[in-house]
Amino acid sequence: MRTLHKETTISSPIERAWWAWTTSEGIAAWWAKSSWIELRIGGAFELYFLLNRPRGSQGSEGCRILSYRPPDMLSFSWNFPPSIPELREERTWVVLNLASEEPGVTQVSLDQLGWKEGPAWESGWKSLDDAWEQVLEAFRTRFPAAEAAGKVG
Repeated sequence: MRTLHKETTISSPIERAWWAWTTSEGIAAWWAKSSWIELRIGGAFELYFLLNRPRGSQGSEGCRILSYRPPDMLSFSWNFPPSIPELREERTWVVLNLASEEPGVTQVSLDQLGWKEGPAWESGWKSLDDAWEQVLEAFRTRFPAAEAAGKVG
């Protein structure tokens, strides 16, 4: 099965990283200023990036929390951006794992699964491969890399 994988290490306690991914306030601190996150199975995981667009094409509308285990695992469905209309209604799923390597240091691992075959899906892969790299870069900016803080080897 094809998996898009990204990871980073940040200088933050795991509880703070968990908060940053699982609450609207946390997400607003580093990624999407507007969101609806309802931490329960089937709860909303909607992030709104394009507020001037009509509802349904603002971001991750319709995405849901699939599972979670505080403070180290969150999974949610994920849609494709409006710029890929042929895949907009399709869903993949994202599994976020957080691991505390030592006090104040958290390893972040993101895997996106559920990929299908075809030219549109290749376009979607390229788009989200770049997008997740930008997302983790924003997260690293908000919570500096552990190496930069001198906390790892």
